[in-house]
Amino acid sequence: MSNGTAAAVESDPGGASWRRALYYVRVAEFVLAALVGLSVLAVGTVAVIAEVKGTWHWAIHLESTISYMGIFIGVQTAVLVPLVLTSLVARRAFDA
Repeated sequence: MSNGTAAAVESDPGGASWRRALYYVRVAEFVLAALVGLSVLAVGTVAVIAEVKGTWHWAIHLESTISYMGIFIGVQTAVLVPLVLTSLVARRAFDA
């Protein structure tokens, strides 16, 4: 261990910096999960409108909404899965 690292460990009793980092990981998880939920809600809203209207115009809106939200949710999931796994591993390591 270098001198700077040893000093950082000694000045951080109880792992407060780790807890702060895990707090931000959990906040990011909840924000991304909320965005996934809102994205699904947006697709459902456009689907209901398209069904009620029954026109080709709204069918095109539904198709493009599903396409874009699929990409958006895919990117969110690519970020969300590692965050959840990090949170689970850290919780297992620190609570054990």
